[in-house]
Amino acid sequence: MLYTYNKLRGRIVELYGTQGKFAEKLGVSRNAVSKKMTCQTEFSQADIIQWSMLLNLQKDEYGEYFFT
Repeated sequence: MLYTYNKLRGRIVELYGTQGKFAEKLGVSRNAVSKKMTCQTEFSQADIIQWSMLLNLQKDEYGEYFFT
């Protein structure tokens, strides 16, 4: 299943300015973030938790950001 991560992308830009700066904060490459955002690789539960912590998302918001 392919997801569109427009809301997630917007939150990243809102808080970090660019996906590249967000990737630095995560400690991963910009390419790794890009692959998740374009559905080339899937989000693990650990990814969702880590990303949510950095993006100040609550558990009840996961669906809005990661599964749309």
